[in-house]
Amino acid sequence: MKDLKDFSLLEHNTFGIDAKCSRYLEYSSVEEAVAIVRGLEAADSPLLLLGSGSNLLLTDDYCGTVITPENRFDVEAFTLDKQPDSVYLHCWAGTTFDEVVAYAVGNGYYGMENLSLIPGEVGASAIQNIGAYGAEARDIIFEVQAVEIATGNMLTFNNQDCEYSYRQSKFKHEWKDKYLITVVTYKLSRTFTPKLDYGNIRAKLEEKNIQQPTAPQLREAVIEIRQEKLPDPKVQGNAGSFFMNPIVSHERFEQLTAMYPAFPHYTIDADHEKIPAGWLIDKCGWKGRSLGKAGVHSKQALVLVNLGGASGKDILQLCETIRSDVKNKFDIEINPEVNIR
Repeated sequence: MKDLKDFSLLEHNTFGIDAKCSRYLEYSSVEEAVAIVRGLEAADSPLLLLGSGSNLLLTDDYCGTVITPENRFDVEAFTLDKQPDSVYLHCWAGTTFDEVVAYAVGNGYYGMENLSLIPGEVGASAIQNIGAYGAEARDIIFEVQAVEIATGNMLTFNNQDCEYSYRQSKFKHEWKDKYLITVVTYKLSRTFTPKLDYGNIRAKLEEKNIQQPTAPQLREAVIEIRQEKLPDPKVQGNAGSFFMNPIVSHERFEQLTAMYPAFPHYTIDADHEKIPAGWLIDKCGWKGRSLGKAGVHSKQALVLVNLGGASGKDILQLCETIRSDVKNKFDIEINPEVNIR
């Protein structure tokens, strides 16, 4: 277990913000997580439960305690006799998520391919309900094990308990900062059923003359698409997609298409359409533009970047300016996907 004072979080957030926390606690086992929460005092408040910081914007030093799982690869696969086609991956919360995807694909366990190269750790996947290219974590999460901060008790939640929806879970609302996630178990399949109809996956596969991809080929295609559109946070600070795609009523969508006939969308159900936030931002003229040391990525308007030396407040100002412009032009609210502290 690590217990450090006045700890720099520069290496613990992908925006590259050099902020400090008053205390830093890192647990490497369930037992250490229990010991940490049972030893917390009033002086440790407020708490910030942190993974790799790939979905975090720090706007100032954190005058409280950061708690995080040790970052290490720790995955155990198991099966159940009554479900011969299913494979369960028991994953330590601090395992890098994409390493789990690589492990699964390499071993013939399917269902995670479209989530390739999403930054962050396993624990964050259960909180954020990460998603990309027509797949979400909720599609594969079987259960989540956690330590309750108030009591130190170890609890297990099934998929339904977590009430997953688009980029949402109870861990982000009613359960926010109430549990230390220690293990996430994913349920995968031995049968490969590719999802190819979201984004430009099929176009990327056609470039490679691939009609019926294998799982490794699909993973490779998704990785290439992401690398073409998203900057490497080690080179240019960012947190990936900064905004969630808004969902509007079908009636509102029809009003928008009357003004913009080429309005892109993804049908959710008979009454709702999902609108790409990046398209809205681009149409407001922000793609490739900057506001001081914070900017919008030139290849993907959904991504805000640290152009060098930006503070969290600089990036937040850019965020709010973009939100205001989208609201004024389209009368649509776009909200950050990133956790702002």
